[in-house]
Amino acid sequence: MTRPGRLKVGVVGAGRVGAVLAAALRAAQHQVVGATGVSEESLSRIDALLPGVPVMEPQDVVREADVVLLTVPDDSIAAVAAGLAHLDVWRAGQIVIHASGRWGVGALADAAAKGVMPLAIHPAMTFTGTSLDLSRMTGAAFAVTAAAPLLPIAQALVVEMGGEPVVVEEEDRPAYHAALVHGANHVVTALSQSASVLSRIGVDDPARVLGPLAHASVDNALGEAPGAVATLTGPVVRGDAGTVAAHIAALGSQPEARQAYRAMARATADLALSGGRISPAAYADVIAALGVEP
Repeated sequence: MTRPGRLKVGVVGAGRVGAVLAAALRAAQHQVVGATGVSEESLSRIDALLPGVPVMEPQDVVREADVVLLTVPDDSIAAVAAGLAHLDVWRAGQIVIHASGRWGVGALADAAAKGVMPLAIHPAMTFTGTSLDLSRMTGAAFAVTAAAPLLPIAQALVVEMGGEPVVVEEEDRPAYHAALVHGANHVVTALSQSASVLSRIGVDDPARVLGPLAHASVDNALGEAPGAVATLTGPVVRGDAGTVAAHIAALGSQPEARQAYRAMARATADLALSGGRISPAAYADVIAALGVEP
């Protein structure tokens, strides 16, 4: 039997995120009525995740849908919403959702001016653009931002997709997104640089060496209360300035890794000092060894 309150969903921008979110809503018995796609990847994704859904022009998708997933690149959201407003295809009572972590509902102002209900819903996970993402969404956190009367709608849609809504205020969206990028993307950068150093010195399988350390560090850090430093380890926390200096010298042939090491070691030293894990004198020695301004 069809569940009550089912909506017609349209996707403007069937990228990795948009197609998966639409598939999740379809699994909750909403009807996906159309999707936009130009590239071969997008068209293949629509075929795989949304079989039978017609490919349409953006304005036609909006005309057909009750809920529009405006899942275009972050910097295009406001422009696309405005362009569709110029075409006069938005209608009062529609719901429009973007999935950007950076933006709140302000990016949808031109649609809102037409009486559309804007929601910002960002899943805090990476996407492959395949059916694997549907199971990974179960229990994932989704940052939701909306006007107070519309928050229950955003939260209900997240729950239907299998996620757990976390309310983030409009003005806090950039900080929220920066935290996710710093805590996830930059970890990938650091591990890639570390693997490169190990490969350069002849380690055949850097992942085997780094894997247990990285997994343990992440698990320990996420198990702490925010701001706790009890699980920090390494030469910076020990105040071993000589080892830090040796690291800087050893990374001389890889300036990008050395620059990143310096920046993160400085941040680690600051965290250790504020948390009482290192004395002021040892902190000063580490800063000197790093060759950065105190």
